[in-house]
Amino acid sequence: MTVTAPAHRTLKFLGTAGARFAVSTQLRHSGGLVWSLGGATIWVDPGPGALVRALSSRPKIDPAKVDALVITHRHLDHAGDATAVVEAMTRGGFSPRGTLLAPRDALETEPVVFRYAQAFPARVGVLAPGARHALAPGVTLETPVAHDHGVETYGYLLTAPGLRAGHVVDTFWMDALPEAYAGVDLLLVNTTRLQGGDRRYLHLGADDAERLVAAVRPRLAVLTHLGMQLPPRKADAAALEISRRTGVPTVAARDGWLLDLDDLPAAAARARSRAPQAPAPDGGPAA
Repeated sequence: MTVTAPAHRTLKFLGTAGARFAVSTQLRHSGGLVWSLGGATIWVDPGPGALVRALSSRPKIDPAKVDALVITHRHLDHAGDATAVVEAMTRGGFSPRGTLLAPRDALETEPVVFRYAQAFPARVGVLAPGARHALAPGVTLETPVAHDHGVETYGYLLTAPGLRAGHVVDTFWMDALPEAYAGVDLLLVNTTRLQGGDRRYLHLGADDAERLVAAVRPRLAVLTHLGMQLPPRKADAAALEISRRTGVPTVAARDGWLLDLDDLPAAAARARSRAPQAPAPDGGPAA
């Protein structure tokens, strides 16, 4: 009897840029995130340059093997390459496959995937408060609450056997956030500014991230979607302070980081040791 080893589960940070200036200068890349969960490949928020980042990644991410594309909201830094990814995922529509998930206003009001290309995936689903989507056997994506970000925006919970992850995307602080993302092993927080609380920007700051991490208490917290106020050294320092004050291992993501989801304790241990996070070659660990 041949026993097939379970597929290795990882999270690839194709880009960690947050908001327009970090994206327009490419101080950080804006390729989004790619989850590999037991054979299901899920690409979230492919901003400008995402397709190039995927194809030049080590190991290369083949868009034709992506099973689901998730757009959390209709802003350029999250959806600039969305149509290009759908085209690549479906071989220009000649091989209809995969799932496209996005808020209704990103599909209808101001389509971030051109309407002709919305017919290419095998399934199109609408993100909504409390919605749940099955992406593969044992892998589900839920959107527990609408975020406060000016357009229809959703963070998400990903559940796979033995793993529950949450991604709090762009939003102004909401008291509902800790409960909505409670119980996760891994918490990603889009942390665009040093300080939140300014409704002109509708983004979380490092102070908001600390408040959220302290309430949720995941096994590992990761700051990403970092803006101009949080270049690498400042982002590392902010993560260090969150770790110190909350006791929750916290790191700041870097472009190209490949996080081993099957060994979160090792990533948490590195966060606890707090050796400075060095820029790593694309595809290598950066914590």
